[in-house]
This record gives sequence, C-alpha cells and structure tokens, in this order.
Amino acid sequence: MAKYIILDTETTGVSETDRVIQLGYVVLGTNPIEVHNEFNSTDIPIGFGAMEVHGITPDLLEGKVICTETSAYKRLEELNTNDNYLIIHNAPFDIKMLEKEGFNVQMKVIDTLRVAKHILPDEDAHRLQYFRYKMELYKEEEKEAATLGVVVKAHDAIGDVLVLKLLLSKLRIAVQEAYPSENPVEKMVDLTNTPILVKTFRFGKHKGKELVEVAREDAGYLRWMLSNMDNLDEDMKYSINTVLAQ
Repeated sequence: MAKYIILDTETTGVSETDRVIQLGYVVLGTNPIEVHNEFNSTDIPIGFGAMEVHGITPDLLEGKVICTETSAYKRLEELNTNDNYLIIHNAPFDIKMLEKEGFNVQMKVIDTLRVAKHILPDEDAHRLQYFRYKMELYKEEEKEAATLGVVVKAHDAIGDVLVLKLLLSKLRIAVQEAYPSENPVEKMVDLTNTPILVKTFRFGKHKGKELVEVAREDAGYLRWMLSNMDNLDEDMKYSINTVLAQ
C-alpha cells in the first residue's frame, strides 16, 4: 500500500553551503499515522536571517547527531521507493537540501506550490502561510495537531507539515473538480512536472501587464529576456516561448 510522506525541513540558511538542521514529516498510509520531528547538528553555523525565520538557535542543536544519524532520516530512507509519494511545498528547495545529506529521492514527488499555481493561478501569493490564512486552515489546525500530537508553530518544520497536510486536502478537492476523470493524486504528480503558464508580469518595466499583451506590443523585449537573463526560471521561459509562438 502506498504511503504519503508530507515533509518540511528547516536549515541553516538558503545558500549553496547551508544544511538541514530539522527534519519533520508525517507518514499517511500507516496505522497510526507516523510523526517524525528531529533536530540535528551540522558544522555550518545557523545564519541570523534563518534564525529570524524559524527560531532555531545553536543551543537547540547541542548534543544532537548529524542528519543522517537521526531516526527520522533513517526512516525516510526506508520509505524511499517509487511506490510512495513525497509531498512538499516548494519541493526543489527541500529536495536539494536533502541531497546534500546524501538522500536521493526515489519517491513520486508532489510539489503543492506548483500544484497551487496551476489550479489557483489568480491568487495573490502561493506561499504556505498565505494559504493558511486565505483558506482558514488555522481554524482546523489545533484539532489536527491534537490528533497527531504536534505543536503548531509557524515556520517550524513539523508545524508547517501540519498546515501542509490541511492544504493538501483542499488542493486534492480542487484538482478533482478541475480534472474529474483523472486520479487526483496522480494528477498532482503530473502537475508538479508540468510547466506553468505565467500570465502576468510580476517584475520589470511591464509589471502588471499580461504576457500576451507584451508579446503583441514589445516582442523584442521578450526575446531579449530569453537571450540575456540567465536567472530566468523555466516557467517564465516556457511562458514567453508560448506567447511568442502564438
């Protein structure tokens, strides 16, 4: 029977050298639901900007083992098969951090951030905490936390996992409504791997304009972006190429 691992990490920062310091996840498909939540040590100091976000200070890591020696990491390795699903909000970040710890993902991945961007494209934001309030998930989380024995704390790994579990239920319904003839879980995997068609500029001189409008009025600028902006993400590249081809 497939298992669904809803996961979040907290880290020393967001740069290439930063590492995992907290691994939290729940496993659905087991009875009872498994809850894993562990701090771990690392040689990389925690950045002050990171502390500001998650509140993890060096003293909380004193005496802790490294990530690969935690029971949470070892159990995650046991679960790491193609039969199971790994569910993360902004999956590339956490997966990259796990890869630094030697973890090579074999599970099917559902990135709820990408799913939300596909299904709810007109939202002002797609951050987890945005949906926590927009969808009033906070009204359900205390009951959910009590069931799982989880303490709710914003930006804490296991606290975010609990919110993500509630968001996943909402997204599953939305996906089922949008694609009634398809399995919603498999469709979320598919959407995770499908380029997102960006409709509106959110930066630069055309901020707020529709891409199709800019393609009509200033196609040269879009071609310049493709040739000169090395940090242009894959979704924007896909969207620009799509509107230029129309």
